[in-house]
Amino acid sequence: MNIPRILIGAGASGSGKTLITCGILQALQERGLKAASFKCGPDYIDPMFHSQVLGTKSRNLDTFFTGEAVTRYLLAENSRDADIAVMEGVMGFYDGVGGITVHASAYELSSVTRTPAVLVLDCRGMSLSMAAYVKGFLEFRGDNQIRGVILNQLSPMMYERMKNLLEENLNIKVLGYVPKVADCVIDSRHLGLVKPEEIPDLRQRLKRLANILEKTMDLDGLLELAKEAPELEKTDLELENPCFSWHLQEPLTIAAARDEAFCFFYEDNFRLLKNMGAEIVWFSPLRDKEVPKEARGLLLYGGYPELYARALYKNKSMRKSIYKRVTEGMPCVAECGGFMYLHETMEDMEGNAYKMAGIIPGGAYRTPKLNHRFGYVKLSQGIEGVFGQDVGEIPAHEFHYFDSPSCGKDYLAKKPCSTRSWECMHSMNQLFAGFPHFHYYGNPKVAKAFLEKCREYSDSGRKGRRQRL
Repeated sequence: MNIPRILIGAGASGSGKTLITCGILQALQERGLKAASFKCGPDYIDPMFHSQVLGTKSRNLDTFFTGEAVTRYLLAENSRDADIAVMEGVMGFYDGVGGITVHASAYELSSVTRTPAVLVLDCRGMSLSMAAYVKGFLEFRGDNQIRGVILNQLSPMMYERMKNLLEENLNIKVLGYVPKVADCVIDSRHLGLVKPEEIPDLRQRLKRLANILEKTMDLDGLLELAKEAPELEKTDLELENPCFSWHLQEPLTIAAARDEAFCFFYEDNFRLLKNMGAEIVWFSPLRDKEVPKEARGLLLYGGYPELYARALYKNKSMRKSIYKRVTEGMPCVAECGGFMYLHETMEDMEGNAYKMAGIIPGGAYRTPKLNHRFGYVKLSQGIEGVFGQDVGEIPAHEFHYFDSPSCGKDYLAKKPCSTRSWECMHSMNQLFAGFPHFHYYGNPKVAKAFLEKCREYSDSGRKGRRQRL
């Protein structure tokens, strides 16, 4: 596929990647262009900002989870009807797994997808040193895809001088600058940025930013650079893993929690489940009274349940419904925040404990800082497997400020580039739950095992109903 594409990277976190990416997406939209957007790495919140601009779902591209070929496939499939694909990098351009490799970095994503990269340079406190800074990035890996820079937080009076200096001394295109825009700052909280819906007038702010970028950036030059990207290689998913072609004989309804408390998703997880024959129905543990009656499986992904602990507690009928459905055999996958919700109790941000679904013993509690079990991991299988099936090694990611006395012991999480490991996951007949997050394209056997267990549960229910009749 011939897809114009660009990656917006930076020298470090906090350089303004997300805000500038959103501003570019808004500007492209106002030009009448249809953009597909992506976030490099496991971040859930940055894609929400992309989606707020585009009105469609942004996706994650992560070479740790999906490797080179499947990553290219996901880029191609999710960009199929777009005029341009815009990717936002992660951390610093070369920062990857373990902090000492380029694996799963923005550099690796741009390399395996052959995408021209543009570095956002935070210019605060620098002038001539900008040239040395950029030169280091250009020379660190000779095969990098860096083709341009954007000068962020730069005075308009300095721009022409710095542009000439960089372009005369380096083989790089300066694609404009971004002045300090006070009313477009995005605040952070304990899991990253605040959610888009918490920022008043976000759409209006991004429109103002897009208008500024039209004046201070070379958006035409950015588009020309995106068009230089070569055609993407075609990927045959079945050759990568035969499970990608597996399909249910009959459709099954899967209930997925989705509201302010449960909002962390890899959108491509739903793509794969649908491709395998699942029909997704959304429900809210905050507002709905019970799990949808037609559901034959349950997905409780992550989010911010700790911010809504009291409201989740007050919805007693939902807590009872989830307890009843799962303990009676309905298959359930619960990750991080969803796993916390399944506990007997869960603390809020002030340390107040509230009753939850009551399936996992003990109480999920707040810790004073980021839990030491964080980052990319590979899960090695325990005796039970996933819903009784041998799925092999599973790539995963942990990032949480909460903990539990009952994290599970059915899998062993091993840190890459490290000797550290820990036990995790409750893996039993009808439940697969723990703090790790999973991308199903990283191991499609997980999705297949879940849906086969849902089919088994559905068949047993039909047999029971026939017997009663």
